[in-house]
Amino acid sequence: MSVDALGNPLRFILSGGQKHDITQAQGLIAGYDGEYVIADKGYDSQEFRQHILDRGMSPVIPPRSNRKKPQVYDAHLYQERHLVECFINKIKHYRRAFSRFEKLDTRYLGFLQFTAALIWLR
Repeated sequence: MSVDALGNPLRFILSGGQKHDITQAQGLIAGYDGEYVIADKGYDSQEFRQHILDRGMSPVIPPRSNRKKPQVYDAHLYQERHLVECFINKIKHYRRAFSRFEKLDTRYLGFLQFTAALIWLR
């Protein structure tokens, strides 16, 4: 999921539980303009960093511990990533989204988007 600077939801992309998050990274930022892309270590790849730089944004992604050449990032700005975690906590207030009663991913995504709309309207 991606959120704006205020923690409001922008986009959801569902993937399988066995898939890595980096496979959906470019789709999450497609069409958005901004100064920074703040993400966790799961999105640390040279290809994604270069994609961010090519779009005129700065990556704020801490390096994975197994990197041979650790990348520099703004640790103070990285603290704003808590907005994603706060949004996940807001979703947990809606039991149906948290428990995932829907069996089909399209229905679950629809309910996540409905929950996001309710959060936007608060």
